[in-house]
Amino acid sequence: MKKAIEKQYVVPFMLVSVLFLLWGLANNMTDTLLAAFKKIMNMSDAQTSLIQFAFYGSYFCFALPAALFIRKYSYKLGIILGLTLYAAGTILFYPAAEVESYLFYLIAIYIMAGGCSVLETTANPYILSMGDPETATRRLNIAQSLNPIGSIIGILMSKMFILSDISLQSVSSTYMGLGFVLIGIMALMCFAKMPLGKDNDHSSVGASFARLLKNKNYVYGVIAQFFYVGAQICVWSFTIRLVMQELPIAEAEAASIYLVSIICFCSARFLFTWLMKWVMPARLMAWAAAADLLLCVIIVALGGNGWIVVGALILVSFFMSLQFPTIYGIALDGIGDDAKIGASGLIMAILGGAIITPLQGQISDMAGINVSYAVPAVCFAVVLAYSVFAMKRR
Repeated sequence: MKKAIEKQYVVPFMLVSVLFLLWGLANNMTDTLLAAFKKIMNMSDAQTSLIQFAFYGSYFCFALPAALFIRKYSYKLGIILGLTLYAAGTILFYPAAEVESYLFYLIAIYIMAGGCSVLETTANPYILSMGDPETATRRLNIAQSLNPIGSIIGILMSKMFILSDISLQSVSSTYMGLGFVLIGIMALMCFAKMPLGKDNDHSSVGASFARLLKNKNYVYGVIAQFFYVGAQICVWSFTIRLVMQELPIAEAEAASIYLVSIICFCSARFLFTWLMKWVMPARLMAWAAAADLLLCVIIVALGGNGWIVVGALILVSFFMSLQFPTIYGIALDGIGDDAKIGASGLIMAILGGAIITPLQGQISDMAGINVSYAVPAVCFAVVLAYSVFAMKRR
């Protein structure tokens, strides 16, 4: 059996994998902001979902420029650019608190997320390029395993420093502290010895897009990624709210259930990566998407049943764990030098989190939060369809 990580790539693989932890931290800290701002500013679910619109809308806007940047320069400079934007956004939380402006917070979140978008656009194809193409999807799942660890850290930070004493000051000081840590990591990256990874493809960007648009596997992968990210952000954005409804507990206690979900997500990532040694990734993803679809139906149908609904919600995260990197790896399979531009399309698909989450917020306000989980159910059906297509193609 071929090794997923060859000896000459171990050090750069480890350094780049740290980035997966960093944007996981940002993603899940932001998820908890919906519950915080709902209480601080007395907002509806639809209003607080604008946080996700700003975050994932930024992903869409920054992904292609990031791909063009690393295509012209290098992966390493792409990493430094991403860390700079990420840190700048977190530090802007301070003036946002001073003027007590929700719009200012959304701008800060937009800039921070832009940095995360640059990091994802850079790191994912970099990891795929580090070795044999046959082990690329497994290699990406290994690197992505650090992402939920970052998520766990983000939730713990939110629980300890934000949700335990909900105020604008607690929000801003927590994010500013993260910003100073990021500046330190950026300084380390500047001096680290890493392959530049310059692009050897001198064809036009238009030619790359033309080739990609003719590739059904890639195009369907982008569509599946759009709906998967929409499902993930929907599930996690309203986890605390749903738990508070099913179990009469406060935000900080509900965040503990959210943390359990992320731990399950993290553990399952390792389990599914191990299973990929013997089972085709697309087949595993089909089983997982089908399970998530069924679990969302249970949440919709059995609202008010307390721990039954909460248990189903936790299991949704367990089966979500392999879907993002597996879609990513399958969609980029065999596209060669178009990988950097192709990666930007898959990161732009994260726009699904910006568009689909407000839709769930509106349904939650009109029909109840349990009913709103019909939205991620539809999204998982799309992922299941792509899994079946990938299995037939293979």
